[in-house]
Amino acid sequence: MTAWDIRPAEVGGVLSRTATAAEGLSKAGQSVQKTLPSAATAAGTISGMVCGPVPSGPVSGALGEFVKKWSSDLTYIAKRTAASLNGASEATRHYVEGDLAMARTTQSDALKEPKIDMPGQGGDKK
Repeated sequence: MTAWDIRPAEVGGVLSRTATAAEGLSKAGQSVQKTLPSAATAAGTISGMVCGPVPSGPVSGALGEFVKKWSSDLTYIAKRTAASLNGASEATRHYVEGDLAMARTTQSDALKEPKIDMPGQGGDKK
């Protein structure tokens, strides 16, 4: 059987850097969600100046299609990233707890009184 070789401190460092990068992506996504509607409105139409609300043109239509196409994928990526980070953190925590439990068991077993069963003593008739 292959042994586990996890270095919790190094895992923590990787998770921290990954969380920082994911936070940057999240902020960028939030910024796009905020600014995309105004960008679509500002793009207007290529037909020239109009009175009243700016009509939708090809650029704003394309931006709308972009949002419709990619918003669920981007949401999925954000949720998958968070779940992956949490899962790796939890797995590492359980690994450490398992190591500590094994160490406690080993120390406890080492402190037990030894059972000595000499030949001719206790039930062994040799």
